[in-house]
Amino acid sequence: MNKLRIAVSVLTLAFLTTILLRTDLNGLGQSLSRISWAAVTVCLALVQVQVIVSALRWRFTSRRLGQDIPVWRAIREYYVASFLNQTLPGGVGGDAVRAWRMRGDGPGSWRQPAKAVIFERLSGQIAFFILAAIGLSIWPFVASAQFAQQLTHYILFGGALLLGFIVAVRFAKPNWLAGVSLGQNLSDVFVRRGAWLVQAATSIAVVSTYVIVFFVAAEATGSQLPWVAWLTIIPFCLVAMLIPTGFGGWGTREAAAMALWPMLGAAPVDGLAASITYGWLSLIGTAPGAVFLLVGAFKRTPSHA
Repeated sequence: MNKLRIAVSVLTLAFLTTILLRTDLNGLGQSLSRISWAAVTVCLALVQVQVIVSALRWRFTSRRLGQDIPVWRAIREYYVASFLNQTLPGGVGGDAVRAWRMRGDGPGSWRQPAKAVIFERLSGQIAFFILAAIGLSIWPFVASAQFAQQLTHYILFGGALLLGFIVAVRFAKPNWLAGVSLGQNLSDVFVRRGAWLVQAATSIAVVSTYVIVFFVAAEATGSQLPWVAWLTIIPFCLVAMLIPTGFGGWGTREAAAMALWPMLGAAPVDGLAASITYGWLSLIGTAPGAVFLLVGAFKRTPSHA
C-alpha cells in the first residue's frame, strides 16, 4: 500500500484527535446523547438505499463497458468496497479491491473492471461538485452577511477545497490506476443510448441519500439548520470527504463541519457532533460488507476431518 497515503491517513487521524481534544467534550457529549433510535433507523435505512443504488449504477456502467455483473453480486461487492473504503487508509482501497475481485483470468483482465469502478465513482463525484457549485452560487443571496463578505469567504473556501483535492490526487494516486486509460468509452458510459439519463438519475438519488443522512444526523444531535444547509454546508462537508486521505473521510469532514456550521448561525461543536454521527452511522450501515468478507473467507478455508 502507498506509504504516502498511510502517512497522510495517520496525520489526518491525528488532526481529528487534536480537534476532539480542543473541543468542549461535555457539549459534544450532550449533543451526541440526543440521538434517537428513530433517527438511527432512518439513517441506516438510507445508507442501504445508497449502497444498492450505487451498485446498480456500477452494474450499468460495467455493462456499457462489456462486462455483465449479476445484480446480487454487484450489490454484495459494493457493500464490501464501501466498508473497506471507510476502514482502509486513503478512502479508495475498497474501490481497488472491487476492481481486483471482478478481474478475469487473462493478462490485463483487471483493466475493464478498473475502468468501470473509475467511471462509476466519477459519476457520483460530478453530482457532488455540481451540488456544491449550486450551493456556492446561491449562498450569498440567502445568507444574512453582506454579499461581498460572503462571496469572498466561499470562493476562498471552495478554492482551498479544490486545491486540497488536486494535491491529494496528484501525490496520493493509487497504484492500481496505472495503465488505465480514462479517456476511452466515456461516450458509451455517460452519453450514448440514454446513458446520461441513467447516470444522472442514479447519481442524484445517491447524493440525495448522503445529504439527507447528514441532515438527519445534524437534526438528531441538536443542530437547528435552515433549509439552505441542504445545498450549502452539508454538500461542502461531503465534498471534503472526497479528498483521498484518512479513513472514510474522518478528519477532513469534521474540520469542514466545524468551519461551516457557524456560517449559518450554529455552533462548531454542533457541526462536529453531526459529522461524527454521520460517520459512525455510515460505517454501521456498510457493515454487511464485513459479513460478506467473512463469509467468503470461511468458504475458502479448507475443512479438515
